[in-house]
Amino acid sequence: MFSEDIQTLRRFSRTVSQRTGVLETDYLSSGRPLAEARLLFEVGRQGCTVRELRQRLGFDPGYLSRLLRALEKDGLIESVPDASDARVRHITLTDKGDAEWQLLDDRSEALAATLLSPLPDIQRERLVSAMAQVERFLRASGLRIEHADADSPEARACIEAYFNELQQRFDNGFDPALTVSANPEELTPPAGYFLLAWLDGEAVGCVALKVKSGSGEIKRMWVAESARGIGVAQRMLDAAETLARKAGVQILQLDTSRHLIEARALYLRNGYKEIPAYNDNPYADHWFEKHL
Repeated sequence: MFSEDIQTLRRFSRTVSQRTGVLETDYLSSGRPLAEARLLFEVGRQGCTVRELRQRLGFDPGYLSRLLRALEKDGLIESVPDASDARVRHITLTDKGDAEWQLLDDRSEALAATLLSPLPDIQRERLVSAMAQVERFLRASGLRIEHADADSPEARACIEAYFNELQQRFDNGFDPALTVSANPEELTPPAGYFLLAWLDGEAVGCVALKVKSGSGEIKRMWVAESARGIGVAQRMLDAAETLARKAGVQILQLDTSRHLIEARALYLRNGYKEIPAYNDNPYADHWFEKHL
């Protein structure tokens, strides 16, 4: 069955590449291949850093440098030190680059229209809906769950975003000092673990696991709003449970608030059972447990 899935994906990829003209060396009659055209589009009218381009496109640094040099040689972009950090290069469009960006944007719109306009309304609606689904699931396939230092900049940023969201969602706000602790030293093996979810080069979620003798506790489960709806929380929970088993955890516990309806639904459908309170977390309304 999986082999059939692979063949279907390959046929889909061949059809899309043919119908959208990405195989041509003169993409959208721009005089340049798709990679250069896409790079120009990603720089955009707001500009961006080289690091952001690498994260968005996944290009090898050497390949990206060659593409940027080609665009700079053609007078389409300028590269200057970033105002906040001279080690970072900031890329912006020149006037000539802005004009070509607009031309590419107009032609891309026209190409999309030629693909959609021949279809009857019902087929067009089904195609657009299917493409939205494909985009979501292709993004999901690029998700990575990795161990991280709980005191790293990315980890601190995720935890801060998590706390900020709780501050907004809870009736009386949220004070991290009052909740159950999950400090970096508590999340350093073997006492605990911290996982980050990465998507398109950005940390978009986190989960922590505290380990005691034969038991464990899940803390700091959070997913960025930009990455919701593609199964990030489920993948992180699966990874945390796998890690807990390897650490010898037999019973996994967690607490959550009545305001976090999505989290409660996630735990219930994964076999967690509601239990009496096992801690005095002032922000908890529900306590769960699962035997691994």
